[in-house]
Amino acid sequence: MKRVVALCMLILIVASVCLAQEDPIPPKRSKAGKVGGLFGYTPGWLFLDTAPINNFILPANGAALKTSGVYMNGIGGSAYILFVPNLRVGGLGMSGKTSSTSLDGFGVRRAVELNVGFGGVTVEYVLPLAERLDINFGTMLGGGGIDITLRQDNGAPLNWAGEWGNFGTATYNPAQVINSTRKLTGSYFVVVPSVSLEYGILAWIGVRLGVSYVSMLAPSWEVDEKYELLGVPSNISGRGFMINAGFFVGTF
Repeated sequence: MKRVVALCMLILIVASVCLAQEDPIPPKRSKAGKVGGLFGYTPGWLFLDTAPINNFILPANGAALKTSGVYMNGIGGSAYILFVPNLRVGGLGMSGKTSSTSLDGFGVRRAVELNVGFGGVTVEYVLPLAERLDINFGTMLGGGGIDITLRQDNGAPLNWAGEWGNFGTATYNPAQVINSTRKLTGSYFVVVPSVSLEYGILAWIGVRLGVSYVSMLAPSWEVDEKYELLGVPSNISGRGFMINAGFFVGTF
């Protein structure tokens, strides 16, 4: 997810350039290409398939992750490039999470947290349909993936001295290590084609509603961001259809 944060910072820089443009806004029905740029909040609902992950959580006495999808938060910005009419280039970053917790009859608590995120460069072609209404065909190219954090503990209150005592206790039985956290990280090359409608409420405020598909390719998995993880099933990833929206400031 650190890569997503870095990409979001890139987006902020792109957005600053977008909003700094002082070129006049051409009428919607003029033959001149659109100019300017926009920046804003881009939420979405990713229909992530958690069933393959639940197939491992449930036999391990954990609680299943919800199957309805994941709410995604994001920011995005773009600017029109004048040498290609109505073409915008910018950036997008999105992330979301879901979790589950179980408590068995022996007092062992197990928690699973799944984080999914991606970010990258966007290329969009904007086609005016009517006054203030455009249709946008775009693609995002970048990176991202999912983090699956597994935690278990005995449910008892924790204290500073006790933690150092546990750290120094030698054991030859892995089953005796109750309080533990493992982070499984999958990194992917991400492609997100999309189509959306954009409406300019005012000359400088607009909204968006659309659909996209998050595809994740060429996976690389690690444990605790240090050790290579092998044998990950190919159907575990952050891909899926997504309904996306947006609230932007800029030029419309």
